[in-house]
Amino acid sequence: MLKDYLTFAIKNLRHRGIRSWLTLLGIFIGVTAVVSLISLGNGLQAAVVSQFGISSTEVLTVEAGGVTGSGPPGSGAVASLTTQDLDVIKKLSSVKRAVGTKISSGKLEYNDKVIFGFATDVPDGEDRKFVYEQLEARPVAGRFLQDGDSNKVVLGYNFYVDKVGLGKPIVPGKSVLIQDKKFQVIGILEKKGSFIYDNVVFMNSKDLKDLMNYGDVIDLIAVQPKDKNNIEKTKEDIEKLLRKRRDVKVGEEDFKVSTPQASLDAIKGILGGVTAFIVIVALISIFIGAVGIVNTMTTSVLERKKEIGILKAVGARNKDIFLQFFFESSLLGLVGGLVGIIFGTLIGAVGILSLSNWLGADIGLNIDFLLIFGSLAGSFIIGGVAGISPAINAAKQNPVEALRG
Repeated sequence: MLKDYLTFAIKNLRHRGIRSWLTLLGIFIGVTAVVSLISLGNGLQAAVVSQFGISSTEVLTVEAGGVTGSGPPGSGAVASLTTQDLDVIKKLSSVKRAVGTKISSGKLEYNDKVIFGFATDVPDGEDRKFVYEQLEARPVAGRFLQDGDSNKVVLGYNFYVDKVGLGKPIVPGKSVLIQDKKFQVIGILEKKGSFIYDNVVFMNSKDLKDLMNYGDVIDLIAVQPKDKNNIEKTKEDIEKLLRKRRDVKVGEEDFKVSTPQASLDAIKGILGGVTAFIVIVALISIFIGAVGIVNTMTTSVLERKKEIGILKAVGARNKDIFLQFFFESSLLGLVGGLVGIIFGTLIGAVGILSLSNWLGADIGLNIDFLLIFGSLAGSFIIGGVAGISPAINAAKQNPVEALRG
């Protein structure tokens, strides 16, 4: 019986031709927008996560606040961090290890071409091993920097595949000019999928300090707590110490202590809010589509009064008339949703690929079947709900009056 209702619904929708397609348009646009925007939002979140490069959630990051310009984290701050800050943080009872990092901007020359970017230092001894562990990366060519290496650098992956604008790739054994000083490339870091780490120059701390002459200023301090399960205690200890050293009150800090996970959660929250707002706007289009279905089905009831009268005259029940019109409106929503899902998924896939190429990140094309099923079921329900009132009106038609009309 349900198959008969579906067959009649398809025939009637095909008979109405262009009107059916125009009715589908609102649902189609809305579902396309919802699916594509949610897919792009998920891809954008994955891209942002990949840019952090360091996945550990057990390491606190300390950086100076009051930034006055653009640049790497902690740079350009009014009150910079210093090696003295690093030394006192190391002495805290809740701290297992603290490593300072300097990120300097400068120029690099190779193949008679000049680019501007960032270089970061790698410390000596056990701290070097800690930094490499946190990077979770290995050389794709050559080797890491070692204690005692002088005038040597390791480059991010994008130098290896010439995504930095130098005209040709750089391989271990070649030499580059950094701030007009010659350095030998001894290794290339494997791809991290992060435009930060894939474009950075790594050099030993002494080389970077001699080259940039930044004194005792550092940009970031990575802190490993003694008890990873009590990371908040370590965070509070650092904040209390730095407030005292900098003579600032609670709420007036000119520094920030955070975990990578906290930063990610904050960014995800912002992106989620933006996505939710855009999806709400897209839902307006779906509502307009539902109104279109109501109008179309109401017009259909008026146009088919004689058909309804004939059906009732030959024994059709009110239930049969209701279900026929209900199936037609549900089918309008279902078809509009199906086409919208196809286009929305394609738009989302193209957008994610473009974002991945632009950022140089590895963002997988994950098909969200829950989103697809939910959108399909939602469009079917919306179509059905929109058609309830016209279907009831059709079922209530008096057969005699219908035949006269």
